[in-house]
Amino acid sequence: MKKESQKTQRCGIFLYICAAKDAFMPKYSIIIPVFNRPDEVDELLTSLEAQGSNGAGKRDVPAFEVIVVEDGSTTTCEAACRRHAGLDITYLVKANGGPGPARNYGAARARGEWLIVLDSDVILPPGYLQAIETELATAPADAFGGPDRAHPAFTPTQKAINYAMTSAFTTGGIRGGSKKGLDRFFPRSFNMGVAADLWRRLGGFRPMRFGEDIDFSYRIVESGARCRLMPGAWVWHKRRTSFRQFFRQVRNSGAARINLALLHPGTMKPVHTLPALFTIGLATLAAMALAGVILAVVGLAGSCQPGCNMSLVLTYAGTALTLCALLPPAALALLFATDAAIRNRSLRVGLLAAYASFIQLTGYGSGFISAFWRRIILRRKDEGFDDNKKLYA
Repeated sequence: MKKESQKTQRCGIFLYICAAKDAFMPKYSIIIPVFNRPDEVDELLTSLEAQGSNGAGKRDVPAFEVIVVEDGSTTTCEAACRRHAGLDITYLVKANGGPGPARNYGAARARGEWLIVLDSDVILPPGYLQAIETELATAPADAFGGPDRAHPAFTPTQKAINYAMTSAFTTGGIRGGSKKGLDRFFPRSFNMGVAADLWRRLGGFRPMRFGEDIDFSYRIVESGARCRLMPGAWVWHKRRTSFRQFFRQVRNSGAARINLALLHPGTMKPVHTLPALFTIGLATLAAMALAGVILAVVGLAGSCQPGCNMSLVLTYAGTALTLCALLPPAALALLFATDAAIRNRSLRVGLLAAYASFIQLTGYGSGFISAFWRRIILRRKDEGFDDNKKLYA
């Protein structure tokens, strides 16, 4: 294992590349940015060992290198990297700057023809690299991405969140996770491959806070490069481990959609507004239900007085209004729960998936609405977006 710190990068990287050219040139450089997740990296590296080791490869998989970029972590994964010394692995340490700059930091030191970016919380099935090899031999591409799944060993919460992020009933279709998606496929950074020369020509990821992977994908497509989905190159993706973290993540994604529309005019599609419309509709139904409860309570209070027919009317009207308001979200929750329970063969996962789906839609929708109001209506700047001149270079 080679280790390089930010302070010694010039000398260390020079010696490393020279030594590597005498040995072999990997076809794939797998780049893994990480922030305080050593256990996840350990699992990912274990799954990479199943693909092949020491550059020799298994199951007709060409040589590959692994570049782990520690992005200012306080709990590092250096020990995990040392446990997997059988891999051609380089461990880099840099000051915290976010996932985009960390990926670029690793890409600048990569030797492969292809750069494959993986999130630290994914696990590869044994045939991952072989699937990429088969796909590239079948139909050439300049960039690609693959879908994600839930591992059988994942917790019920992780499976529920995975359902919310991949189901066609939520935004799975919007994200282009399948060939039948609602929108054109754009690779996401949890599982993305880009030809090394194309990466360098486009400059890699911009230093955006959120949505940097979609921005990169847009620039890939806008350059005229061939970009496609590889269904066989899927990964197990753990995602967030709590609903609170999940809400923050999807809310940031919703806000990023507005910034991406400003940066790439014409990329906003009607389908992208669906979570926002869902959020507005749900809020309207909640207000109706509350109004119904108030009417019913007022009616019940008045019914204590003899001969007050209006009280009965208010009670019945309030009850009917409340039931009508609750019926649509209840039916949708039942749909989510049933579909997820069947897919995962677990009633518990189904119930959690219904909750996760509402979090996913309202989180994305609220972030979208907030950013639309702030960026489009009020024309305010967004820190980390407008102030970064590189975004417009």
